[in-house]
Amino acid sequence: MTKKVPPKTINWGIIGLGNIAHKFATDLLTVDGTKLYAVASRNQDKAEAFASKYGAVKAFDSYDALAKDPNIDAVYIATPHALHKENTLLCLKHGIAVLCEKPFAMNANEVEDMIAVAKENNTLLMEALWTYFLPHYKHVLKLLEQKTYGKLLKLEADFGFYRDFDNSHRLFNKSLGGGSLLDIGIYPIFAALSTLGIPENISATANYFDNGADASCNMVFEYQNSVKAFLRSSLVEDTPTEAIFYCEKGIIKINSMFHAPATVTLTKNDGAIETLDFGYNSIGYNYETIHFTELIHQGKTESDVMTFEFSRLLIKTLDQVRSLINLQY
Repeated sequence: MTKKVPPKTINWGIIGLGNIAHKFATDLLTVDGTKLYAVASRNQDKAEAFASKYGAVKAFDSYDALAKDPNIDAVYIATPHALHKENTLLCLKHGIAVLCEKPFAMNANEVEDMIAVAKENNTLLMEALWTYFLPHYKHVLKLLEQKTYGKLLKLEADFGFYRDFDNSHRLFNKSLGGGSLLDIGIYPIFAALSTLGIPENISATANYFDNGADASCNMVFEYQNSVKAFLRSSLVEDTPTEAIFYCEKGIIKINSMFHAPATVTLTKNDGAIETLDFGYNSIGYNYETIHFTELIHQGKTESDVMTFEFSRLLIKTLDQVRSLINLQY
């Protein structure tokens, strides 16, 4: 009897060691067959502290040094939006699989460059839009696809929270892609595109901080048969941060922090209400990491879930909204 050889452990690197990198690293430790091998920051002390906290083997003070390490199989890019393209190309050219945090890049042209280089180097690349892989969201997609509650008639999705303005923080810094649209508006837009597809028409309005970054954005996506998606993002107020799908036979509501592990409430037209708890015991980044790791083992160069085509659609839609609200970086 031939003994089954376990899959090779995937050595991960992380570039950019801010808040989201800590969340990713926390969940990476729970994924079988993976190891946090190296981390990189432009500050050596920060890199060493991060490496010590999560058990990484190496800590680098430059992204280039990490990319040149031959032992790294995959890299998670968690730098500010404006650096995504540069950091992704660096890793792809060294043959390292790249999971790049959303938004993929600053605009559609940058995304096309990234996809082209991934193909040239025959190397796996995927946008890390974690919501697509969360069990509650996959369940809602299935309910909508199977028309369990009839046709989808309207969508309302929002994402908003209040933060004191700080131009030095990447969230508000326009040169880094700061503002509500790219950072959190992408989630309501994702909800619309992943359930309703490409809209026939988009209208949008925005309010701005003094530095020109968008403080909030309101969008309406119009589809055939008068179906509409009402979407909102804001950095100046706390909003419910829910996604509500109004269907012919009832309402599917992803409760607060819909983009992250959440519960789902189902309300039928006859008044019956059921709330589904998906028993999450992680932050939620492990699900996209498991998918990405499987793609590596399968020798794939593109995800069959978060496809290049969907990433293109997402960034082109963001570009269209930016054009409508006259937001330029």
